[in-house]
Amino acid sequence: MSISHKIFAVALVVCPKHSRLLGCVVLTLTVMLGLTSGAVAQNFPSRLVRFIVPFPAGGGVDLVIRAAAQELTNKWGTPVIVENRVGAGGTIGTDAVYRAPADGYTLLATVNQTITAAPFLFKSLPYDPSKLMPVTLMVQSDNFILAHPDVPAKNLRELVDLVKREPKKWTYGSFGRGSQPQLLFEYLNNKEGLDLLHIPYNGISPLLIAMITGEVSLTTGSAGVAGEFLRTGKLKALAIAGKKRSSLFHDVPTTEEAGFGYIESSIWYGVFAPPGTPREIVDKISGDLRAIVTRPDFVEHQIASKGLQAVASTPDELASIVKNETASLRTVIGAIGIAAE
Repeated sequence: MSISHKIFAVALVVCPKHSRLLGCVVLTLTVMLGLTSGAVAQNFPSRLVRFIVPFPAGGGVDLVIRAAAQELTNKWGTPVIVENRVGAGGTIGTDAVYRAPADGYTLLATVNQTITAAPFLFKSLPYDPSKLMPVTLMVQSDNFILAHPDVPAKNLRELVDLVKREPKKWTYGSFGRGSQPQLLFEYLNNKEGLDLLHIPYNGISPLLIAMITGEVSLTTGSAGVAGEFLRTGKLKALAIAGKKRSSLFHDVPTTEEAGFGYIESSIWYGVFAPPGTPREIVDKISGDLRAIVTRPDFVEHQIASKGLQAVASTPDELASIVKNETASLRTVIGAIGIAAE
């Protein structure tokens, strides 16, 4: 029986000949909506699905979502592609998803910066992050405090002492205004009375090149983007800004162990849908992504090998993470005085 025939049959049941017209219409519409939304979720997807990454290709979130997209293509039997739309600190690509049809066929794969920090960094942000539909938090990683090998400091304490002795000499690079490196080092400047100079770059890839060549002295980054440079000695890690040591670089102390417990910095990769996307579709995408992200072979080859931790949250869990982190960043950004522009 087709959906239209089912709806007509329900109408005959719930709307007997002598029933009140208004109540009959309301009840019939309620049943119709339930049948329609369930059918939409059951038939999703029936055509190409796009993940928009608001950063250049080759970054951590781009690599993980491309691997997941291939798995979804196999699972769904329909093409799933990744499109990079870069610019304005990730807000251009994020806004493109925000304004896309709320049908689940255009999704956002991004880092926390565009969701939790952006509201405090832009006066005229074109989208409202709180209205995006959380799908799943895929992976998470604490950030290393990275230095060029020529920086004469072996740990975070030595770095702080060095910068105090030689103010205005040492620089740090970021991959955009309000990105994790700027937030971490400006907070360190604020707490320790330092004068590290900020040099922004257009993305993580040019920043890492600048670090390797010694154009800048310091930055932050996860094992996913800096791991190979740490292994080859092109960069060194002074600390990891989390509560536990890295499984890949266990000799690097945490910021808490180094005496700077107030410094925490992590990056996560999450998937979001446009505002108003039916919850049934969100739940389907979330469930299928979580099944992929927690599969042992995928974890081993696409996540753990990059120094990342699989999380695979539910939509509600991601919503809670976004709410808590947004509140925390409101305090941090206010303390370091980065004004919205």
